[in-house]
Formats: sequence, C-alpha cells, structure tokens
Amino acid sequence: MESIDFYQIYFLRHGESTGNANGYHQGQSDFPLSEKGVQQAQQLASRWKAEGIFFNKIISSPLSRARQTAEIIAQALSMPIECDPIWMERDAGLLSGLHAEEAQKRYPRPDFMSVYDKIGKTGESQWELFLRAGKAVDTLIKRETGRYLVVSHGGILNMVLYVTLGIFPQPNFYGAQFLFTNTGYAVLHFYPQTHNWLLVELSHPTRKDF
Repeated sequence: MESIDFYQIYFLRHGESTGNANGYHQGQSDFPLSEKGVQQAQQLASRWKAEGIFFNKIISSPLSRARQTAEIIAQALSMPIECDPIWMERDAGLLSGLHAEEAQKRYPRPDFMSVYDKIGKTGESQWELFLRAGKAVDTLIKRETGRYLVVSHGGILNMVLYVTLGIFPQPNFYGAQFLFTNTGYAVLHFYPQTHNWLLVELSHPTRKDF
C-alpha cells in the first residue's frame, strides 16, 4: 500500500435508510438501510474497487445505517473497519424517531433559534454539534498520515465541512449548507506541515446512478 505524507479523507454519508425512505427524523435512533440503500452502497463499493481506491482504515458511526454501509464497502475492498460513536448523527432530542409531520405538530420549530438552542428540546444545538465535529476531525489527524474513509451522517458531515473550511454556525440554520445525499461524499486533504485543509471533491449520486 502506497504511503503518503498527508491525510486524504473521504467523508461519506450512509445509503438510504428506512427512516429516510419513510420521512422520519432519525437523529441517533437506529434505522437500518433500506433495500435501495443496500444497492447504493454495493454500487459505490463496486465502483471504488474498479477504480483501485483503497483506504488505510474505514471508520464508521455505530448506527446501523452507517455501519451497514461501511461493512458493504469494507467487504468489497478487503479493508479493516472501526466504529466510533463520535461520528454518530446529531442528537435530535424529542424529534428522534418521529415522522416529520408528527414532529412538526408536537414540537414546531420556533421563529428564531440561536446556535445554542437545542434541537427537539433535549438534543444537540448547532454549537454543540460543531464542537463535536471538531473533536471528531481531531481524532483523524492524530492518526498516521494516509487514506481514510469515514462513514457517517448528513448533519455531522455538514459540520465537518464547517470545521475544516473555517465556517461558523449561524442562527436559524442560515449560512452555508453542504448537501450530502445518500452515499454522497466529500474528499478532503489535510497537510500537517502547513496545517491546511483542501476540499478536493464533492460527489453526489444521481438518479441515473441509482
């Protein structure tokens, strides 16, 4: 395996889950992949294998939808996998596990939310998620340089890009939004000699792909 003196990190959102397919607020509730989600992960794994993409390690959220995605890719690429709860989705508090319509009835979003207001009354605020994303990124760049795949969730991955690109959360969820569709991913490089991050690629599957 070729060694490199920087970090090449793929940040991948899981395949479609049953929660995605049926319109539920997932948060840290544990929804498995849907049949379509399994197919998405398999197709991405096949593509990466054909392209000769490899990783020193695959790191996954322990939630089923991410872990199953990681396992499919790990099996195809014959790569080791490690689960770390720091990569779990945002804690959505009392919204977790509720259908979107039911959540809106029970806990309508207030007209104004600061970055310190908790989601779903008891969940993580934007600021708390931002801080956790920073800690998660820090765990990566304390490893040896190399190529890593992180399989995680849209909410925290959006904040990972905030952290690495020097963007801060805004009230009412204003500001930059990085859309991670199911099995969408971002590729970033980190150069420890200069402490610089470089966004190399944002990739999203299309309807044609899946």
